[in-house]
Amino acid sequence: MTEREMSKGDRFSRYSRQIFIEEIGLDGQKKIMNSKVLVIGAGGLGSPVIQYLAAAGVGILGVVDFDAVELHNLNRQVIHNERSVGIFKVESAEQFVKNLNHQVNFTGYRLKIDDTNAEQIISDYDIIVDGSDNFKTRYLINDACIKLGKPLVYGSILGFSGQVAVFNVQGSQNLRDIFPEPPSEDEVPDCDSLGVLGALPGIVGSMMANLVLKIVTDLPVPVNKLTLINTFNWTFQTVDF
Repeated sequence: MTEREMSKGDRFSRYSRQIFIEEIGLDGQKKIMNSKVLVIGAGGLGSPVIQYLAAAGVGILGVVDFDAVELHNLNRQVIHNERSVGIFKVESAEQFVKNLNHQVNFTGYRLKIDDTNAEQIISDYDIIVDGSDNFKTRYLINDACIKLGKPLVYGSILGFSGQVAVFNVQGSQNLRDIFPEPPSEDEVPDCDSLGVLGALPGIVGSMMANLVLKIVTDLPVPVNKLTLINTFNWTFQTVDF
């Protein structure tokens, strides 16, 4: 089915279960379809975020990633598959989105985001999602969003544990208000050394996608709060900052 072949009735049917939610309705769905969201990272966290934002019908979905799909990615990076191994993640993500929802305008950036390009890329979007996997990039994204006044949805994962927060939403605080400076990279454990259970990024990434859609539709989100997720003991804790 092409975009021309999809009638207004088809679009209503596709998004009806969102439209039927009183707090969203037709106006909220129009906001989703007019939104521009940038996802930085098409890996463990980026995969469920991309999946659910595309399914929800975001208007423009940008994805930044410079890496290629590897076999060990497949336990958690659900938008990629065995045929994607060796392909750049941005290209694999684009194919996934096109197969899921042709109405979404996908823009891929096959590059490493850094201080030479971050502001230029971020400036074109309404909401930024940080699915990166290192502190240098997280702080770079945070600082660019503060400078440009962009809401930022943040998440991190390791082992059985994850974190989620929103920054710079209606004047709320940001990453540096929790942790003023990034830790040394050689002091921080990562998924390459300690691993991550495949379902964990699905849980955390889904929470991040939910927050994006709530921001887009002007629904309340928890500001100045960091949610700590422990799926080993199955506990969820909120920390004010």
